[in-house]
Amino acid sequence: MKMQGLKLAGSLLLAGLLAACASNTPQNGAGAPVENRTASTDTSTNQVTDDGKMAQVDLDKQNGDEIANLQKGSVFFDYDQFTVRDEFKGLIEANAAYLKKNPAAKLLIQGNTDERGSREYNLALGQKRANAVKEAIEVLGADSARVEAASLGEEKPRCEQATEDCYAQNRRADFLYQGK
Repeated sequence: MKMQGLKLAGSLLLAGLLAACASNTPQNGAGAPVENRTASTDTSTNQVTDDGKMAQVDLDKQNGDEIANLQKGSVFFDYDQFTVRDEFKGLIEANAAYLKKNPAAKLLIQGNTDERGSREYNLALGQKRANAVKEAIEVLGADSARVEAASLGEEKPRCEQATEDCYAQNRRADFLYQGK
């Protein structure tokens, strides 16, 4: 019972820290994109490059590249834990920012475990991991109606060897986007 209280306190502390960091982030700075809001089907926009020149960028390609990069990232967890570690704060912030600037995007967070433990236990632990990441993203302002958390338990391993390094690769939450 005492351990659950510590986990809850740790999760609340992380959520507060993430919220505090998000409020200190500048909303617009040098080199920020300048969106073309004319009524056209053109999906490009003008952006200022590092050398101060204007460049036309295809938003569909840019969003596709950004989604691909976000989906490559995973939040990894310690054995038998569902607390989001500080080292994944940047990845969570990037996902929250993407959701905030792309109102049509929907995110599925898939919680995973290693093979140790019963199927039922691993499904429950995977759900707790997915929920922890979902809550951290929502604290940063992402719309909760567009973020879903689901458990895959031990069913989608990245590595199938019975080693600690392999188990560590399977204790994770993955990001899967739909829409733009």
